[in-house]
Amino acid sequence: MLRAIIVEDEKNSQETLKLMLERYCPDIKVVAIADNYKMGIEHIETYAPQIVFLDIQMPDGNGFKMLEHFSEIDFFVIFTTAYEQYALKAIKVNAIDYILKPIVAEDLIRAVDKVKLNLTLQKEGLKNIKNVLDEIKKMQKEKKIVLSTAEGMHVVNTDDIIRCESDNYYTNFFFKDGSTMLISKTLKEHEELLSDKNFIRPHKSHLINLNYVKSYSRIDGGTIVLLNGDRIPVARRKRESMIEILHQLK
Repeated sequence: MLRAIIVEDEKNSQETLKLMLERYCPDIKVVAIADNYKMGIEHIETYAPQIVFLDIQMPDGNGFKMLEHFSEIDFFVIFTTAYEQYALKAIKVNAIDYILKPIVAEDLIRAVDKVKLNLTLQKEGLKNIKNVLDEIKKMQKEKKIVLSTAEGMHVVNTDDIIRCESDNYYTNFFFKDGSTMLISKTLKEHEELLSDKNFIRPHKSHLINLNYVKSYSRIDGGTIVLLNGDRIPVARRKRESMIEILHQLK
């Protein structure tokens, strides 16, 4: 029997994952559930699990930051996430895995089986986790993200993105070379991904790179003019905050 801990802030997601493990992975025992990263650290230190099911985005921080708390990672990590984050390509290694929400049984079984397989190679596997975290730090420093399209996964430098525009359940990316890319994720999901990369959302349908802002016009209720000539409307409730942000750019 393998000990597991779930680190997830949503009650329904906690219960769903626990029930799915009981049904599809009977040799996994959930010994504790944490709804924030501080509690997650405490449970890991107390229960010494072999597997941690870890949500990447939670109210009190980022899952990768939680892992950095440990000088040695002596457990396997299965990330659970609703977003195809910039790190998805990096974390697809034998030592760890990820499951996209909503979780389906096949993905859960596959991830758990991968952990079992790697338990026999634990030393090498845990070394891979450290390598992945190093790669994540490198990607953050280089301002890179991974965008997934029907054709495949694309590593993109965020400095090359001028803006993003909502298209219902899709998002259109506009790049400085004039090219575009349609991604089957909502603008809200990409806002989470780019929130620490100098992007702001002046309107419900638009996300812009502050590096490409040329001017702000009060005409038509407030419009941001970008260096490529695109004009982005500013929502009424965001006008004051936008003006303050633009003043800080001077």
